[in-house]
Amino acid sequence: MRYLVTGGTGFLGRAVLARLLAREDCEAVYALVRGGSVEKLRRRTRELDGADKLVPVTGDLTAPRLGLDDATVDDLSGQVDDVLHLGAIYDVTADEEANRTANVDGTRHVVAVAAEIGARCLHHVSSVAVAGEHEGVFTEDDFDLGQSFGNPYHETKFAAEKIVREESTVAWRVYRPAIVVGDSQTGEMDKIDGPYYLMGAISALGRLPGFLRLPAPELGATNIVPVDYVADAMVRLVHTPDLDGRAFHLVNPRPQPLSEIYNALAGPLGAPKLLPVLPTAVGKALTRAADSLADTGAGGSARDIALAEFDIPPEVLPHLTFPCVYAAEQTVQALDGFQPPEFGDYAPVLVRYWREHLDPNRARRDRPGPPLLGRRVVITGASSGIGRETAIRVARNGGVPLLVARRSDELEEVKAEIEREGGQAHAYSCDITDAESVDATVKSMLADHAGPDTGIDMLVNNAGRSIRRSVKLELDRFHDFERTMAINYFGAIRLTMALLPHMIERRFGHVVDISSIGVQTGPPRFSAYVASKAALDAWARIVATEVIGDGVTFTTVHMPLVRTDMIAPTRIYDAFPTLSPDEAADMVVNALIDRPKHVGTALGTLGAVSSSLTPRLVDVVMHIAYRVFPESRAAREGSDGKTPGEDRALQTGPLSRGAQAFARLLPGVHW
Repeated sequence: MRYLVTGGTGFLGRAVLARLLAREDCEAVYALVRGGSVEKLRRRTRELDGADKLVPVTGDLTAPRLGLDDATVDDLSGQVDDVLHLGAIYDVTADEEANRTANVDGTRHVVAVAAEIGARCLHHVSSVAVAGEHEGVFTEDDFDLGQSFGNPYHETKFAAEKIVREESTVAWRVYRPAIVVGDSQTGEMDKIDGPYYLMGAISALGRLPGFLRLPAPELGATNIVPVDYVADAMVRLVHTPDLDGRAFHLVNPRPQPLSEIYNALAGPLGAPKLLPVLPTAVGKALTRAADSLADTGAGGSARDIALAEFDIPPEVLPHLTFPCVYAAEQTVQALDGFQPPEFGDYAPVLVRYWREHLDPNRARRDRPGPPLLGRRVVITGASSGIGRETAIRVARNGGVPLLVARRSDELEEVKAEIEREGGQAHAYSCDITDAESVDATVKSMLADHAGPDTGIDMLVNNAGRSIRRSVKLELDRFHDFERTMAINYFGAIRLTMALLPHMIERRFGHVVDISSIGVQTGPPRFSAYVASKAALDAWARIVATEVIGDGVTFTTVHMPLVRTDMIAPTRIYDAFPTLSPDEAADMVVNALIDRPKHVGTALGTLGAVSSSLTPRLVDVVMHIAYRVFPESRAAREGSDGKTPGEDRALQTGPLSRGAQAFARLLPGVHW
């Protein structure tokens, strides 16, 4: 037997190809494929039994004569027994032109070529969609009952089958599958379609206790079959004699209530099951009422928002159930009783494959084991201080820190320390104030870590610069503000924005911004520093509202004073109570694990509330602090560019009693 197959690279086409090639009586399978897809066809079929019998034929379904030249048609003439036409658009969301070009024009071209090459029989894959909006029973002998169509896809499937019936000069057989889902044994599926649109919404209900039963009206019935059944049944029917001129319903002989489908998926998805409490007629009446409400402005907006949240195209809703029942007695008889398995028996297999390969939100799911297992976390300022300690703790929690700083030698030291503990880390030298450096670094990171099942999950904007100087000493030092904004604000958002497209594509990402308690308390002498952190806070607060629907979230850590190299130049801090880098890193890691909106201290919260309720009083208190805390010699002489060791020699003497009292009463504030 020799076959010409269209749509061999498609989901059903690949399954049918595999079965044809495996047959002992198969001599050759000519697969029509676009020139650019030949390698894809070979790649997808090279492991199949009988792959050496596959012969790619370069052409185009949408072109007259399938885009074949005279030599190719001559080569196929007399060499093909059966033409299997599976090439089509199977998508209710596609527009009318795309459906007509592929499904109608493409079928007409196949009919013409089948006759020209002298094929014995044309096997056309149609769809139960040819029944359109017909109500009642639709038999295998039925075709044109005057039915209407509510979708371009359904209408073009009817038109394509009509071409086969009326224009084919060779014998024909028609196959009408119901909704085709993944393989019942492996779960393999190529795209989100049919009941797969429901899985995200049902999975979201998994937050509720699984033992609950949700009262619901019965909305109607659907019909679902696995791809392996459709391929097996079709290949059997292709090779069964005396069936020409007939149509076959490759369906579940029993209509499947939508509640039954939902419950079969709810079990493995951990969601509550439905308890139908109203008959189908009432459910349909309620559906019509809901549709009428959705046609109003507010109702439509609410519906569209809900559908968008779960990635359900509006075109899908009217086709979740079928208005008619598809009789299949003749098909079952022709198949000697071969029928599809029950949906509930293989639904767990479909769910497992969807979770692993198709769930658009799969990157969001927690993984068993340590809380950050496998998470790739970009950490800026990772060569020392809070960044260094955070990287070590991320690795200890199963994550993979991507270390970012300017000093590559120090990054390598941190990386080596993590690896000595059995962890994994990667170092990237980058100046976040330089756009080209950031672009090159992100490109390198994505090349290293953006695989099919991996990606960059999180970002910690930790790198920063602090300046302690009163505004009176900054009147001719505008560069203090520019330098601070360059790192603390522009550098942070530059890196965040470079990673956002990747996070949005994966539908998961979390950004931790290391802000300051100073934003909440407004301490004097930190106008440049606090303003830069406040700008980052405001930016993140707004952007978070825009991308939360894409699975990208933000945490702002209002960090109190931490004893790091950044505060070392200010000698008065030697007498202040501070957090250690270890304690600060714990706050950051908790922000990565729990992903709250905000992490801070009670004192910081008190400062923010006080500023809102008693702003004048806060001004007075902060002015007193301004008076009791001295200006450093470094600030007075403008030596902030010196090294920490040089700056320490320029600080003033011991703190006054008033300053010591402030430091004790308000620990953690930058004074």
